[in-house]
This record gives sequence, C-alpha cells and structure tokens, in this order.
Amino acid sequence: MAQRRLFIQALGSAAALGGFAPWTAQAQSMDTARVVVGFPPGGTADVLSRRVAERLAPAGYVRSAGLVDNKSGAGGRIAVETVKAAAPDGATLLLTPHSVLTVYPGIYPKLSYKPFEDLTPVALGGTLSHALAVGPMVPASVKNVADFLAWAKAHPKDASYGSPAAGSIPHFIGALLSKHSGIDLRHVPYRGSIPGVTDTVGGQIPAMVTPVGDFIPNAKSGKLRILATSGPQRTPFTPDVATFSEQGFDYIRFDEWYGFYAPARTPAAVVSAASAAINKALQDKVVIDSLATFGVIAGGSTPAELGAMTHQESERWAPIVKQIGFTAES
Repeated sequence: MAQRRLFIQALGSAAALGGFAPWTAQAQSMDTARVVVGFPPGGTADVLSRRVAERLAPAGYVRSAGLVDNKSGAGGRIAVETVKAAAPDGATLLLTPHSVLTVYPGIYPKLSYKPFEDLTPVALGGTLSHALAVGPMVPASVKNVADFLAWAKAHPKDASYGSPAAGSIPHFIGALLSKHSGIDLRHVPYRGSIPGVTDTVGGQIPAMVTPVGDFIPNAKSGKLRILATSGPQRTPFTPDVATFSEQGFDYIRFDEWYGFYAPARTPAAVVSAASAAINKALQDKVVIDSLATFGVIAGGSTPAELGAMTHQESERWAPIVKQIGFTAES
C-alpha cells in the first residue's frame, strides 16, 4: 500500500505542477486560503489539514500560511455545506474523509449537498485503516476476530462495540461482522473516536472500531489489544496485526482516505495549482512523519485520480449500505 501511495503521490505532483504556472501570479495576490475540516481540533483530519495548510505559502499558492477552519458537527456535513457555499476562487478548500461524500448519500435521505455536483476534486490527502480492538472487559484469551465473535456469542448481554459515529465506516465494519456471523453485536455510537477508546480502556464497553492510529498509544502500553485491521494489507504501524481478510473475513477489506476538494466551478488552473501545492506539502518528510504518528499514510494525487477514487468508493458502498439497512432515520 505504501509503495502504491508513494507512486500516486509522485505522479499526482508531477501532473498537477503542469497547471501551476498560469495561476502563480493570481495566487501571489491571494493572501491566504482556508482549509475547512468537519471535525474538532486534535483529531486525524485536523492534523492533516494543518500540516498541509501551513505549507501552502512555501509552495507558492498563497502569500501567507493557510488557515484551518474547524466546522465540527453533523458528522462532517457542516464542513461540506460550508465549502459548497464558498466562492469558487481557490481561497476555500475542504478536507474530508471520503465516507462523508460516498457513504452518507445512502443513509441521509435529505442530504443537503450533492458530492459530484457541488464539489471539485483536488488531491488525495492521506489513507488509513480502521481496526477492531478490545479492552479489559474481554478476557486475554481472545486474540483474534473469531475469538471475539465466540466470546460475544457466549456473552450476549455484553456483546457490543463502539464507533466514532452512527453511519461511519467503523460502525458498518461492526454491522458487517454481526450480519455475516449471525451474532448480535450492539452498536454504541460516540461523538468521535477518543471517548469510545477511553471507555474501551476503562472497561465500560468491550470493543471499539475506529482508525488504527487512535489505538496505538494504548495498545503499546497494554491497555487494549488490536485484533484486526481493515485494509487489504497490514498497516506499517501494526505489522504484527493480521487484517480481517487474512483472518477469513474477506468482506471487510477496505481503507478509508481523506481528500481535498474545492467548490464546484473552481477554474481548472486554480484546481491544478492547489493540487500541486498539496502534493508538494505531502512529500515533505516532516509531514509524512507527523501523519505516521496518527496511523495515516500521506497521500497525493491528481484531481482526476481523486475524482475516480470518489466514484469508485460510491459504487462500492451503495450496496453495502443497502445490505446493512441503516439510515439516519432507522
């Protein structure tokens, strides 16, 4: 996975740079740009947006460092609505996990935005895997996913798992496990990852599904055990943890990624320039190392590649959402 991302990063940067020159003069007249992110300060999305925003000026996109605008709430939807309404002049960018654009249309009947009509793809920000981890409520003999399901079947009153939000990909990972195994795993939604991880460590809930980076500190200290990761390959951050697929749960085989987008109708030259600046930032070793501490692999892509990825994820998740049967009204 890492090699593939690095290849896309290099390819994206080279292609995006081709459109950079026509925009340079106008960019230099733009004092700054804001990156809108739909989650609170301190989380993965916020850190990624800040690492990139502060490098937009050195890349020649603006005169001074970009700003991060945390429009938290509604699971990231407020941020999308903010960017949808912004002027298409390159001064406002969105950073969002793809699920806000690719999964939400299937679970919110009255979604206030149309991902492919209201936004323009700019560049891939970063990729992560989700993970299933258990805390002290689950005995030490539980060492993998099959063990956890067996324990849950034997302890139906305690069989539950947390996720960062209802309708999130971590929620659906647990729902898929429940549906395919026939074991009732009750979902406990939280407002973000950290409260759920805290409750897992404290023994209030047995398990949590969330980005792997949110588990690493407690896993290293032995306060919880990571049983599986969701990607097609093991993560470089937890190389000793087998994937769901390796353990026989091949229906869970996906990463989640963050993408940068601009308002619809943003001129192509502006989009190319923004993409070039973002790609350059994501090639910075300081950025790569900083994101790694959060379990994120730095990305990079052309706008066209990100657009194709967004369409692919929409096509992947539409039948999964339908299979699970969850909507915001359910």
